[in-house]
Amino acid sequence: MTSPAEEDRRLVALAQGGDFGAFESLVSKYERRVYTLALRIVRHAQDAEEVVQQTFLSLVEHLGGFRGESSFYTWVMRIATNHALALLRKRSVRSAVSLDADGAGDSYSGLPHPDYIAVWRETPDQIASRRETRRLVDEALDKLDDKYRLVFLLRDIEGLSTRETAEALGITPENVKVRLLRARLMLRERLTRVFGDEATRVAAGHDHH
Repeated sequence: MTSPAEEDRRLVALAQGGDFGAFESLVSKYERRVYTLALRIVRHAQDAEEVVQQTFLSLVEHLGGFRGESSFYTWVMRIATNHALALLRKRSVRSAVSLDADGAGDSYSGLPHPDYIAVWRETPDQIASRRETRRLVDEALDKLDDKYRLVFLLRDIEGLSTRETAEALGITPENVKVRLLRARLMLRERLTRVFGDEATRVAAGHDHH
């Protein structure tokens, strides 16, 4: 049975040889995922559609140079991320100025201390299976600063590696690790306010074991 990655390699090889039908198959396979990622980054449907167009134009221009050092999916997501970030900067969207900062201030010291600590009413697996969980995660993500939100999107939702995320955002792998930890801590507190059992809540600053 052919794996998705193997099928991608086959289609890429055909497309590089001039088979436009193979290229259209790749576009059809990833267009929705590119749009979803772009929408999460730029937050406006029209801008997300522009990112999709620019992403696949870039694929047309650079497909011949793709050598398979990473998966085709990862390569597409990196290109889409770069176009989305470029659009953010162009539109001067909130917090965009800090997206490619040198990471000054990114350290493990001063990590956010949760104000709301409680045992979740269900297991993470049970919560993840619920239909509204993705909506709640998206709403929580939307409240994070862009520099944390984007790292979480690329690492934990899109599955890019630390190195690939660093390259896409123009920061160091260490910055990625710190920002991801901060994002996870902030998201967990926001979600705990929804899924936590109020009866087990620990007061802020309480020394619990």
